Amino acid sequence: MPQLSQLALVYQSQWFWLLLVLGAIYVFVGHGIVPKVEATVDLRDAQISADLAEAERLRAEADATEAAWRAKINEAHADAQVLAHEAKDRSLRDTEKRVSAADKKLATKAEEAAKALDEARKSALGEIETMAASAAREIVARLAGAEVDEKAARAAVAGALSRA
Repeated sequence: MPQLSQLALVYQSQWFWLLLVLGAIYVFVGHGIVPKVEATVDLRDAQISADLAEAERLRAEADATEAAWRAKINEAHADAQVLAHEAKDRSLRDTEKRVSAADKKLATKAEEAAKALDEARKSALGEIETMAASAAREIVARLAGAEVDEKAARAAVAGALSRA
């Protein structure tokens, strides 16, 4: 077959052109593009290094400023604590005087209020007892039709209230 006999010639030609094209690409990329990319990368690395050095310098400066600021703040806190302690002592003494005077007044008022409350309680219980006795008499009169005297009704209500 004639096609098979030409196969060796065709492949040799294709191999030649393949090697020639790959060599041209290697030269073009290796000598044209790669140096430009390397230069760009080197320039970028130099810029990053410079930026990092500047950032480190600025951080050191900021740390020094912060240390000075913290020293001032700590000094101000110490002064404020001394002043606060003195004010607290004065206030405590003054408050103790006021509290003792107020305690005396409140104790007097509490005793008076307890007496008034006790009197009001007794009065309210008396009124409740009277109203409950009256209500009990009316209930018995309506339900049973019987008449209960005041004394008996009060005694029954008093007994019920004492058990409650």
